[in-house]
Parts: sequence; C-alpha cells; structure tokens
Amino acid sequence: MTKISRLFTAALAAVLISAASAADKVNIATVDMQELFKQYYRTNEAQKQINVERARIQKDNNERLSRIRELETSLGNLRKQLDDPAINDSKKQTLFKEFQTKQQEGVALDRERREFLQRRNQALNEKMIQRMKGILEEIRKLVEEQAKKDDYDYVFDKSGLSTSQVPLLLYTKDATDITTVLLKDLNKDAPAESLQKDDAPKSKEK
Repeated sequence: MTKISRLFTAALAAVLISAASAADKVNIATVDMQELFKQYYRTNEAQKQINVERARIQKDNNERLSRIRELETSLGNLRKQLDDPAINDSKKQTLFKEFQTKQQEGVALDRERREFLQRRNQALNEKMIQRMKGILEEIRKLVEEQAKKDDYDYVFDKSGLSTSQVPLLLYTKDATDITTVLLKDLNKDAPAESLQKDDAPKSKEK
C-alpha cells in the first residue's frame, strides 16, 4: 500500500476551496478526505479487485518457481552421477552436456520469471494508482457540489498534512464538518453486504 499512501499524501495535502461568496459572514466547512476515501465502498471494491489480481500474479510466479525447483532437483541428481567414480568418461561427458543444458534452461527460466514479475507488478501498480486517482476525483467533485449546494465559501480538508507531517488545519471557528453527510451520499448505492461490513468502524466517528 505504499503507492496508495504516497497518492494520499499528495491528494490530502491540498486544501479544497469552493468559490467564495459575497456575503459578509464567511461560511466554512471541513471534511475528512482520508476518512471518505477509506469508507467509500468503491475504494474497498477496488482494493479487493487489486488483491485478486495480485494473487493471480503470485500464483503464476509460484508455478514458474515450481518448474525451476524441479530443474534444481534434476541438476542435483546429475551432479551426484558426475561425482560417481564408477561411471566411465563417455557417460560422464553425456551427463555433463545434459547438466549444462538444464543449468542454462534454469537460468533462462529464472530470468524470464523475474522479468514477468516486474512487468506484471508494475502494470498492476499503475492500474491501482489510476483507479485511486479516479476515486479521489469523484470525492472531490462531490465535496464541491455539496459546498455549492450549502453555500459554503471554503471547504478545508482536516486530514491534510504539511510536508512536515503537521495537520494543515489546526483550528477553525464555527466550521461545519460535512464528512458524515458526504459519506452517506457516497455510499447510497453501495451493496448491502458492503455497508454491513463497514458499519462497525463508522461507530467511532465524532
């Protein structure tokens, strides 16, 4: 999850500002973007899909490793025969050629396996980042719509951190937290089983 964390750091550090109104009193709201992202059912669905794809990659990698282990076992048996003084030189030459062939095959298979793993993981990570960016953009747009609907002048992300990891928003007077309202809107179309699973953590909300 390190790439997701870096994505959060970049996205959550920004202050979400709606168009300022001309009224004398400034209406301010706060929102916990990190909580919205974490509790949004589409985030959980995306993570599940990513986990399935990652497990598939691991399964393919294990199959390749199994073939390499078989070759290593075969090489071990050939090495024992080559060390056997009872075997004549002609037979040893044949065994040695077979040993070299299998050894080269093992090196090639392991190189192919490593390249496969790097290629597939990189593609999955890029896909994961794009999906998380899309979800964050959905949430950002919903925050903007809610701000316009309720006529807020500014909406601040209270979960945002500065480069020194200090909260950007330390104090606001008379600010309205719209996180709960937005969360209900985000999850209004969530499958029943998804909501049931997420009910327990939400009881900790302030």
